[in-house]
Amino acid sequence: MEFRCIQECSQCCIEREYYPTKKFGKIGVLILPEEKDRIKQLAEINGLKITILPRIGISEDKSGPTEILAYQLMGTEQNGNTCPFLDKETTVRSPHGGFPCKIYDKRPLACMTYPLIESNPLTLDQKCKFCKEHGSADQNLNSEIESLLKIKIKMTTDAPLIWRFATGVGEESDKDQIETGWILEK
Repeated sequence: MEFRCIQECSQCCIEREYYPTKKFGKIGVLILPEEKDRIKQLAEINGLKITILPRIGISEDKSGPTEILAYQLMGTEQNGNTCPFLDKETTVRSPHGGFPCKIYDKRPLACMTYPLIESNPLTLDQKCKFCKEHGSADQNLNSEIESLLKIKIKMTTDAPLIWRFATGVGEESDKDQIETGWILEK
């Protein structure tokens, strides 16, 4: 079955999740270092204020990350949800009826991979309405797979230590569990 967005759905651009646990807070859209300036410029062109935080860092010792492999574009809501580039103000809807992306043709590589999730084997995001309804998509995912492979290559490292940035962002009811700052992965 060919993947396509479900009528009136923008869920992947709205809902953010805690990853890998609540301790790390809600994550933003993965942004590679070479995408960061372009995303900032697109925000400026669109008159948007955005927040980009570190996401994954590496180092040779435990003193902290010395190189950032990935950043993350945070959501606009206090709980971390809603991509700043999602145009919720327009009356013009995207072809599938959802809110359109202001930078769709220039969106981050991570957005181009959706609904694929990097795991072994590759899986579809079960929060995606299409994936929930149809269970599989075996056609029209070539560009998503290609985008995911590009990210995977950029994230490959020989560094002995990997750090993950805790965003401090989440639901008010979870604030006592959420941390902020760099945390060394075990």
